[in-house]
Amino acid sequence: MNQKISIVIACYNDPNVANAVRSAVDQTYENKEIIVVNDGSEDKATLEALSSVKENIDILIEQENQGQSIARNNGIKRSSGDFILNLDSDDSFEKSFCHKAIEVMKNDGQVKIVTCKVNRIYNGKNIGVFQPAGGDIKNFLFANAAVGSSMFRKKDWEAIGGYEEKLPILGFEDWELYIQLLKTGGYAYVIPEILFNYQIRENSTTQRIRHLRLEKFKYIILKHKELYKDNFEGFVDNMFERIEKGAIERDRIEHQLEYRVGEVVLTPLRKLKSIFKG
Repeated sequence: MNQKISIVIACYNDPNVANAVRSAVDQTYENKEIIVVNDGSEDKATLEALSSVKENIDILIEQENQGQSIARNNGIKRSSGDFILNLDSDDSFEKSFCHKAIEVMKNDGQVKIVTCKVNRIYNGKNIGVFQPAGGDIKNFLFANAAVGSSMFRKKDWEAIGGYEEKLPILGFEDWELYIQLLKTGGYAYVIPEILFNYQIRENSTTQRIRHLRLEKFKYIILKHKELYKDNFEGFVDNMFERIEKGAIERDRIEHQLEYRVGEVVLTPLRKLKSIFKG
């Protein structure tokens, strides 16, 4: 019998969750279960959306709002599948993803994560394709090299204790999980097809924590300091690259500011000059 996939969807105040559930239902791989964790949603639209697809949900977990890491862990704890596929409530997979991903994992025990190329969507329009790097732990040290919604084995999740729930790494949960999964070996495989649709939203967690990226990266480094010590040269190169990029960005902003100030000062003078010429 085919091994089972548990598709876990954590939801907080997002009526798009109905589309995510339908995406899970439409997977051509048949031996699957759909688990939705309602992480304290209160808005009417989300509750109505969940109600509209309740017949397609195998397990619905209701909890007070505790954040994405705890919601996902609680969903996976209730799962009965051999493989876990997380799916954010506003995103969707193409129908063949589960079938193709599980074949990869079954054929290569070194693959711990399966991801794919991503169709990026903003305000209902496709704005380009993104391909994660994948690879081994070295590709994950300084940035996430897989999509947050990816497939992994439940036994691997159990071995590392699941998603981090205590450190303040909101928005970086997936990256830190993948570091945990790969630090003892294995790699992330990228299916070379566009099988995932990612919604870019202005009020998303990723956008809200953008100004805290370095602070959260610091927590990850300190938690895995032995790993970064072992890759010290790469760590130094990355830090200097970040410093250089920051300096370039500051120069660009300062140049724009100088230009704007110049325009504010010169515009009325130009008007006076044109008046006197007239």
